[in-house]
This record gives sequence, C-alpha cells and structure tokens, in this order.
Amino acid sequence: MSEPIPPPAPGAAGEDPDDAIAVALSDYLDGALPAAARAEVERKIAGDPAWQRAHAELTETREVLSGLRKAAAPSSFADGVATAIHRRSAGRFFARRALGDRVPFGVVLALALAGIAVIAYVLWSSPTGSLKVDRETAAPHGSAAIAPP
Repeated sequence: MSEPIPPPAPGAAGEDPDDAIAVALSDYLDGALPAAARAEVERKIAGDPAWQRAHAELTETREVLSGLRKAAAPSSFADGVATAIHRRSAGRFFARRALGDRVPFGVVLALALAGIAVIAYVLWSSPTGSLKVDRETAAPHGSAAIAPP
C-alpha cells in the first residue's frame, strides 16, 4: 500500500488555509499520514494557536459523532414511501399491470406455442379437419390438370 501524500501547506495557491488545516488534522487523527508529515502536524499543533484551536474543535466533533448511533427507520417507512409515490404519480408507479407485465414474455410465448401445437394436432388428426389431405382424391403433385376434362 502506498503512503498518502501529505496535504499542501496552509496558504498554498488556491486553497483556504483553514481547509488545509482541517484536512491535515483529519488525516492526522485518522492515522493516515506518513511519519514525516505526522511529526510536522504535531509540531504545528504545539506551536500555532490556529492549529491548536482547529485540533480541539475537530477532536470535540469526533467525540460527539462517535457517541451517536444510527437511527432505524420506522417499520411503516417503506409503505409510506410507496403510498406517497403512488399518490403523487397518479398511479403510474406501483399500479396493477396487465398479464404481460407480470408474467415473463418467454412463459407467455411457450404457452401460446403449446396451444397452437395442440390445436394443429387436433385438426390434423380429425377426419373432418381441413389440414388432413385425402390422398386418394387429391390431384398428383405438379399436375397440370386442375379440373377434369
């Protein structure tokens, strides 16, 4: 793992000195600074009142935040959100949908093909079905005579 690059010195071009102090102190308190940068920050905390004040504020803020615990959402939160979305969207979201929206297209297609196959089998096997060809009365394939002479 590579060592983090120490933050620029306060007053660097384009950076607010207070921001640079906050970044350096945050990295210092997180233990993310290399030894040389850590020693430099400790020296500045010991000798500079602005660094001492920022260090005290950041330490106090971290203590307060570490004492907080995460709050759980109420049990009805998800239902309330869904109801609000449904109401505000005029029913476009979470609405009842047609069969094709709820059933995957592949299932509908397979059922339709199976139904067509059953109907074709019934028609083909029926003596009166239109798909069955009577070979005795049918004209030979490729015959030029359509009607008897």
